[in-house]
Amino acid sequence: TAATPRITSTSPTSGEASHRSVGRILVMPHYQDEQLEITRVVVGPLDNNVFVARCRHTGKAALIDAADEGPMLVDMCRRLGVETVLETHGHRDHTRAVPAVRKAGLPVWVTAEDAPLLPGYDHLLTHGQVIEVGRLRLHAVHTPGHTPGSICFKVEGSPVLFSGDTLFPGGPGATRGPTSSFPVILRSIEERLFTFPDETMVLPGHGRDTTIGTERPHFREWAERGW
Repeated sequence: TAATPRITSTSPTSGEASHRSVGRILVMPHYQDEQLEITRVVVGPLDNNVFVARCRHTGKAALIDAADEGPMLVDMCRRLGVETVLETHGHRDHTRAVPAVRKAGLPVWVTAEDAPLLPGYDHLLTHGQVIEVGRLRLHAVHTPGHTPGSICFKVEGSPVLFSGDTLFPGGPGATRGPTSSFPVILRSIEERLFTFPDETMVLPGHGRDTTIGTERPHFREWAERGW
């Protein structure tokens, strides 16, 4: 039996909180600024974060990771104006709802390296690619290590980075799998994520948010402990 979806939120950083009904659940933005509104739902047995990044000017939105509980996510996508789905990587706990969202007519994007792990996809993502969602521009940042095709998304003009399973509060994502690499994920974090300003919010695939400034001082500690 699928776990009951949890809606989690923090106070918006600017503007007034706008509540929206998703099914029977009243949703408050997880983050909000002049151009961007983010909704977060927590789904599945591994408590995956699923984010909706919505352009406040046009109402168009993207879903970050169709992780689980497909019917609920499809309903949420319809209500929040989602037009596309961006997968941070191909692990099963992040892709169980891919068939449901594709059946609902939403195109799914993933990197070529992780595409074979998905039950289906529509478009391939590359490092440096910009995905336009209304007036929002999401920059794709390839961060291999957790998987060969792991990718993050930085929102242009907002201090928001969707990090998938590459960076969490307290360190890198797991690298125990046969195609994972701890040295590679460290290099990805150092060379491609720690280039962002300290105030950049990191929204990971599981658990709580953090910031680049919070995590950056601990890089040597992670390298020395080896995980």
